[in-house]
Amino acid sequence: MPWKEWSLMLVRREFVELAIQPEANVKQLCGRFGISRKTGYKWMKRYREAKELGLRDRSRRPRQSPQRSSVEVEAKVLALRDANSAWGARTIRTRLEVLGHQEVPASSTIHAILRRHQRIDPKESSKHRPFQRFEREAPNQLWQMDFKGHFALGNGQRCHPLGMVDDHSRFALCLQACRNQQGETVQQQLTTTFRRYGLPEAMLMDNGSPWGSSDPDHPYTPLTVWLLRLGVGIGHGRPCHPQTQGKQERFHRTLKAEVLTGPVLKDFPQAQARFDQWREVYNHERPHQALGMAVPASRYQVSPRSFPEVLPPIEYGPGDVVRKVQDQGKISFQNRDFRIGKAFRGYPVALRPSLQDGVFIVHFCSHQIAEIRVRDDREAQFSN
Repeated sequence: MPWKEWSLMLVRREFVELAIQPEANVKQLCGRFGISRKTGYKWMKRYREAKELGLRDRSRRPRQSPQRSSVEVEAKVLALRDANSAWGARTIRTRLEVLGHQEVPASSTIHAILRRHQRIDPKESSKHRPFQRFEREAPNQLWQMDFKGHFALGNGQRCHPLGMVDDHSRFALCLQACRNQQGETVQQQLTTTFRRYGLPEAMLMDNGSPWGSSDPDHPYTPLTVWLLRLGVGIGHGRPCHPQTQGKQERFHRTLKAEVLTGPVLKDFPQAQARFDQWREVYNHERPHQALGMAVPASRYQVSPRSFPEVLPPIEYGPGDVVRKVQDQGKISFQNRDFRIGKAFRGYPVALRPSLQDGVFIVHFCSHQIAEIRVRDDREAQFSN
């Protein structure tokens, strides 16, 4: 299938699988995907009738008959493994069932098929260990975001894969082949992602640039201030504890095993095309053991909070003490200067008294960002 047609299939498939979720707002989804409601309902109808085949242009081919002989099933097992080199026996078995094949062998039989045909490396297999899993109760309560370690393209350039995963569903919201790890680049990708999926309640990131700083006295960056401005809470993983972002780490491990260990990607267009194709498989086809062998798309719904193209003005209550952060990242209060951080330069912040005498809480928009003590020599203590 030509890449242009395949790319359209990715978009159509993602739209319909999100649109058929319970309580999905189809009108809102059509707007985010840039299609009319008539077109949206057309693709939903075709998808219900013929699944992926119904999303192809001018395609009327019937579904293939289920594989019946053990030889053909074994060939199908090997084909799935060869196309997805990190898939295990349970994942392959679930995928065969979803595809409608009959006489699907047990996971142990599939494992034996893989071993017999040298598709399993015993050394690599022994490295896998179960994870202790924690997750949020609903989609969009928390997204995890991080860069995968950069790698060389065939043309000598360095690619920096940026990934975002929903904590509840493991749905991969973004996988972008970036040229750098700068804050402006990340903000552009976040904007694109927010326009399609809406805003999460909070995002979890590590402590490095561009979303964090190793300096605990100045933890905010222009990127995280922008997120706070959007009403998105900020969280950072514990230093030297990558398991805090366990789902993002696991996503990157899978990406490495199924994509980056394959043939060298020659340039950015090829890398992005491969990322897009793999993200579609990851979200809609690859059974996930942590989800009871369901696919991430089955547990994800877009956020009802749409991305605001124009940000509203920052307003505080009549009882708040409001100060504008100056060029050096400081505010003046009760004849003293307190350092809030250069990332907040030009923005107003609100000071509210706490229950502790002499301690004031500093708020930016609806977020608590620091506390200041007016009766000692310490500067602002920051919240995260």
